[in-house]
Amino acid sequence: MTPGPTTVASPWFVRPPAPGHPARIFGLPFAGSGASAFSAWPATLGDAEFCPVQFPGRENRLAHPHYGTYDNLAAGLAEALRPYLHQPYALFGHCAGALPAYETVLKLAAAGLPAPACLFVSGQPAPHDAAGDRMLSLTEAGLRAEVETFLRGRGIEPRPDMIDLGLMVLLRDHAAAAAYRRTEPVPVPCPVVVLHWRDDPDVGLDRLQGWRHYADSVEFVSVDGGHYDFMDAPDQLRDVLTRRR
Repeated sequence: MTPGPTTVASPWFVRPPAPGHPARIFGLPFAGSGASAFSAWPATLGDAEFCPVQFPGRENRLAHPHYGTYDNLAAGLAEALRPYLHQPYALFGHCAGALPAYETVLKLAAAGLPAPACLFVSGQPAPHDAAGDRMLSLTEAGLRAEVETFLRGRGIEPRPDMIDLGLMVLLRDHAAAAAYRRTEPVPVPCPVVVLHWRDDPDVGLDRLQGWRHYADSVEFVSVDGGHYDFMDAPDQLRDVLTRRR
């Protein structure tokens, strides 16, 4: 039997999941970022508590060893989720965060633990197509430029120390993404909802079609906005998450 909620704080969650909600949605951030990617999100989505996940090696877990591989990341997260699987839950992963979210579902299934009500994958091609990610072809200088562009796009004038820190995290995450390989689809035991951002120049709806092979039920939803607009928790995205979780 899956244990009930624990009172021991877990570093995987920026705030301990609270009792009293009938469901939870766990959010996994994109490469180079942390749980602060969800700082503009509300604490609840409908009747579900929203729980941002904090990967090791960034933000308040900067001193923790980097996870190294998505397999390690999924194993650690699956263990951290164990106390919270006694009620309905969903996983939401954006961009490269969708890949460890998928791997976590497989880890939970292998352990005989309850599957999520839904796996939401946002702006990320399927695992067997992940090697085609534009970011994986970038040099360190190119990744530095990506960090600068991202910060300016969020209205932040980047300082050199801010860029250096962001690049350090991104380089480690980038290495994990480059090492990740799944050549054949392995289905998950839950529905998958694939979110396409209409103004995303890099990930069109055609690049997301590989997810069709990853579950018996796969739904594609196009959402207004660009690749990083999920950070603002737009109403359309909230509606999808509350309707299908």
